Amino acid sequence: MPNTNIETHTVVETENTDQGVLASLGLNGQLFTFQLINFAVVAVIIWFLILKPLTKKLAEREKMIDESIENSKKVQENLTKAERDYQKKIDDAKAAAGQILDNAAADGKKTGEQLKVQARKEIENLVDQAKRNIQIEEKEMVVKLKSETASLIVAALEKILEEKVDEKKDKQLIESAIKKLTP
Repeated sequence: MPNTNIETHTVVETENTDQGVLASLGLNGQLFTFQLINFAVVAVIIWFLILKPLTKKLAEREKMIDESIENSKKVQENLTKAERDYQKKIDDAKAAAGQILDNAAADGKKTGEQLKVQARKEIENLVDQAKRNIQIEEKEMVVKLKSETASLIVAALEKILEEKVDEKKDKQLIESAIKKLTP
């Protein structure tokens, strides 16, 4: 029997030794095993019920944020392009306005020159017309003066001659007097 006692004592000692190591750490082996199983069950539940959907939502959120950032970059590029196009159109409009102003100035200058030329022509025409009118009036005056001079000569001759000269003689006298008066 002494052997049985040693064996029991050895088994108890082995158990005590196993429990002694766990006990020295402050752990109960059976309780630790149940806690480990319980932790594994809770971890699996948390993983499938909370972490997996949460990581899925986070991935979706990350994808949405990436798409938003990409869209934001596209919007920024479009905005920059639109600003360049707007500035280009403004520059083109300024250039066109400058061209229109230059053309208007050139047309104004050309029209001014044409008006000056036209005014000169009109003045020249008026001067020519006035000269012609003066020449006509001068000729009329000369004719009138000759006629009046002839009448005065006839009257003077009649007084001098005291007789009326016939028309033929009168005409000859007038013509000779006029020839003497005109250079």
